[in-house]
Formats: sequence, C-alpha cells, structure tokens
Amino acid sequence: QVQLVESGGGLVQPGGSLRLSCAASGSTGNILYMGWYRQAPGNQRELVAKITNGGTTNYADSVKGRFTISRDNAKNTVYLQMNSLKPEDTAVYCCMVGQLSGRIMNYWGQGTQVTVSS
Repeated sequence: QVQLVESGGGLVQPGGSLRLSCAASGSTGNILYMGWYRQAPGNQRELVAKITNGGTTNYADSVKGRFTISRDNAKNTVYLQMNSLKPEDTAVYCCMVGQLSGRIMNYWGQGTQVTVSS
C-alpha cells in the first residue's frame, strides 16, 4: 500500500503562483509514474500533469507553459509548480501514483483545494 500526503493548496489571486507537493510513503517500490489530477465542481476529473520514473512528462493542453511537474525519486515526492494561475484553474487537485505490483495499481491522495480568485 502507498500512502500519499499532499500540501501546498490555497487561495491565490489570478496571475499568482502555487507549488503543490505530494509525498508517497509505505510500500513505494516499483512506482512507475506520479501525477496530478483536478476536479472542479460540476466537471469530470481531468489529468493535469504526469511524470514517469524516467522523467517523461505530459500535460493537459490548458496548463502547458504555465505548470511544471517534477519529481524527487529519492524522496518519493512529486511537485506541481503552477504559475500564471487563472480562475478556471480552481479545483481540488489530487496526487496519483501508479505502482507495478503484479499489475498496475493506482493510488490517490485526499486532494488539496486550489482557489484562484481576486
């Protein structure tokens, strides 16, 4: 089992920045990828950014050029640097980890609220 603890959410004005962190603990071997999803009220959950253990990244089109995902493999921690935030970025952001354990198991964090408002 993998446990995930997120931090870094909050209220920020449009154009501002936030950095989210997600630390994995427990049985953290064979983690293949780590990522961030978000869900706004009334919307489906969507992928924001994902990074493999090899460092390959992919981003939602809506955040390209503004958000950067990074990973510290030694600390089993993934970060999401969010710049030039817009009101439409307001959502609950959840960390996700994919682990190979016979088959691929996905683990989810509890989520952290990001609110972009003036």
